Amino acid sequence: MDARQVGDIEDEVQAWVDTNWDESITLREWWRRLAAAGYAYPRWPAGVGGISGSGATARAVTAVLARNGVIGPPVGYVAATLAAPTILEHGTDHQIRELVWPIASGQASWCQLFSEPGSGSDLASVGTRAVRDRDEWVVTGQKVWNSAADRADFGMLLARTDPDQPKHLGITYFAIDMHQPGVEARPLRQMNGTSSFCEVFLSEARVPAEMVVGELNGGWKVAQTTLAAERSSVAGGATPGLHQAQSGSTGDLDLTVGDIVERSRQAAKVRRSVIRSNAVPAKVMLDMARRYGKSTDPVARQDLARYITHVRVNGWTMRRIAAAGGCLTGADGSVAKITTSRICQESRDLSYRIVGAAGMLMGPESPLAGELQLACLGSPGTRIGGGTDEIQMNVLAERALGLPREPSSDKDVPYRDLKVGTQRSL
Repeated sequence: MDARQVGDIEDEVQAWVDTNWDESITLREWWRRLAAAGYAYPRWPAGVGGISGSGATARAVTAVLARNGVIGPPVGYVAATLAAPTILEHGTDHQIRELVWPIASGQASWCQLFSEPGSGSDLASVGTRAVRDRDEWVVTGQKVWNSAADRADFGMLLARTDPDQPKHLGITYFAIDMHQPGVEARPLRQMNGTSSFCEVFLSEARVPAEMVVGELNGGWKVAQTTLAAERSSVAGGATPGLHQAQSGSTGDLDLTVGDIVERSRQAAKVRRSVIRSNAVPAKVMLDMARRYGKSTDPVARQDLARYITHVRVNGWTMRRIAAAGGCLTGADGSVAKITTSRICQESRDLSYRIVGAAGMLMGPESPLAGELQLACLGSPGTRIGGGTDEIQMNVLAERALGLPREPSSDKDVPYRDLKVGTQRSL
């Protein structure tokens, strides 16, 4: 796209903002207008929040919205990043209309129901059962590590529909309503004190047959799209200048736009965390080394130089991946995932070496007023969520380097004959 085309799009979006941005309307109405204009997610198809635009078009639209300081498009936890891309690729026309539009207009939030207590890295061994009952599927089982499952409206569910097939072939992908009897989400307390994840118990929950995404027993293929989107989302992030609000039935839909903007402005006045993820920013790490007398130590200086180098290179890598739109290596999401998780582990180890015994403290008097401990205790999660580092290495080997798949002894064995997942105890 040339500069003239970008300028035309920016002028068009600016004119639309001038006409439609109104702090007296509800968030529900603002997001409806944004999606109807195709500016919520410009790369999505027209009619469901987009205009079938290119990456350059999407960046131009976002730039104008950010410049005007409006409320950004709804995210819905993992609705926009994982659910919508999967449904757009594998869903029926009916599913796209019924499921993607509510995401784009902020009406629905989503969670991911993949992992189980006995099926993590070996995701294909999921044992949650789905049995056909006329025009519905009845689902029974347990899921775990489900972000925001206690607040989500819908879930991306993997369930076993044919135990007589090998484990990769008897799985089906469902879109399940989380607000129904038989679905119980329990928040899990993590070692850093937060509850970012849930465990979900499914007791004869029901899914309409029309909410099977992709082919029956073809859920593994559909899940690969979700997992690829999850890995790629590591390279994304919030856009500076846009105010954020929560979508979904438990969100901010009925608040006025003005109230949300004011809330955002007031929150910006409060001291913000210096650690935005599970890694200490390079500048903060350097300042911490000076404070604790480590900046002149030759070994510490070498470690600091290495860390700062890795952080800078990682930032460049993330930008290249984002700009390439998933076409850099063939496994861009895995590259982003591995490099980010390694930065987080390096941050934890180096920061603890710098602060020494003070790293055992927690609270306002501890390093970075307790933020360091929260980040360090949360850092192992980056190596697990979205697929372990070992899984990512396999993906890189096979999809980026073209190496053969690892040998598998259970490839053609019916699932019911395997001692995998929750069946290990049987």
